[in-house]
Parts: sequence; C-alpha cells; structure tokens
Amino acid sequence: MSKQRISYVPLEKMTPEMRAEMERCAREGTPRPESSAVRAHVPGAFWAFANSWRDIFHTGVCEHAIKELARLYVSRSVKCEFCGNQRSIKAFSGKLEEAQADDLINFEKSVKYTDRQKAALAYAEAITWRLDTDDAFWARMHKHFPEPELVELGCFIALTMGQQSWLRLLNIEHHQVMVGTAASMAPGFESAEALAKSKAAPDYWAKKDAAPARKKSAA
Repeated sequence: MSKQRISYVPLEKMTPEMRAEMERCAREGTPRPESSAVRAHVPGAFWAFANSWRDIFHTGVCEHAIKELARLYVSRSVKCEFCGNQRSIKAFSGKLEEAQADDLINFEKSVKYTDRQKAALAYAEAITWRLDTDDAFWARMHKHFPEPELVELGCFIALTMGQQSWLRLLNIEHHQVMVGTAASMAPGFESAEALAKSKAAPDYWAKKDAAPARKKSAA
C-alpha cells in the first residue's frame, strides 16, 4: 500500500463546528471524512471547500445529478481513486444508475446518457483535458444550459478537478477516518475488505486508459 503523504487531523483537535461537518461527511459522504480530515489542518481550507461544495454541488441552479456525472468524469480522467469510488447518495437515489458510471470516458458514443448529460460531459472533458473549443461547441452548450448553469457547472468542474488532482497525490483511502459507515461508497467498496477486493480485480476502472479518443489522436 502506498504511503499516505499528509496526516488526518484527529476529531478531538477540531472545533465543534468542524466535528459536525465531519459527522455529516460520515453520514452522507461526498466528500467522505478522510479528505475533510486532511483539509482540517487549515480551517480556512476546510470551510472554503465545505461551503463551496455545499453551494455549487449539493445545491445550486444546475441539477445535482448532472454535476455528479461531471464529478465522476473528472475522477476517471485524473484517476483519483478516492473520489472515483464514491457516489452521491442524492444523485444515485432515483436520478442516476450505476451503469452510467461505466461509459464516462466514451460518453459521446454511449446510449446511457441524455443529450443534456452528454453536453455536460463534453464541458467537463474540454476543461479537464484542455481541449480547444469552437462555435459549434458553445452552440451545443447554450442549447442545453442557460448561462447561470454554465457558470455553476464550469466552476464546479474546476473545483472538483483541482481537488481530485491534489487528493490523488496524497494516497488517502476510505474506511480510515470515522470508520463503520458505507455512506456514498460505490457498490463493491462498502468496507475495507470489499474495497481491497474490488481494487485488485483485473477490470478495476483505474487500471484502464482514461484519455478520450480525440486526445489520443492529437498526441
């Protein structure tokens, strides 16, 4: 197992308000408590993320399920296993299906997404892979999203891409802080034992090439 690079702040060293947020993370997930326990080294960082995550992910003007698909697309792209092995309870309770997490990298050819969902994923793809965009791309965006939604979705994609790119480096893992809850864990990752088994499987998602076809062709 890779060495963890930044420690978790113990709950007893947090303020009552921070502990309440940690309890929410353990109860509801996305984020799970481990990443929050790392950010707790700097209360400003802890709350900047928690408040932004609440305001532009869990709530906001664009529907949550669209943002959850974008979050998972970023997870697949930057290969943040900590984030990619989580699912938003709110989004996957009647809005999204687990099968939709399988075709994210090749979303344009998939039949599992609506045109609006595909447009959101194209937005996430362009931001994550720094793709050039043209008038046709932006006509597609404006067809499916009013400008406030494009702003919120873009800000959210940027936020989760930055956080996931950082968390990927830290080697943090689930079921290490406030253990005993499977809140927001993806199927097959509900316990430390299940997580280890799923990650060892030959078809584990993080073992696959994540680059989109157009990025490969430009290389």
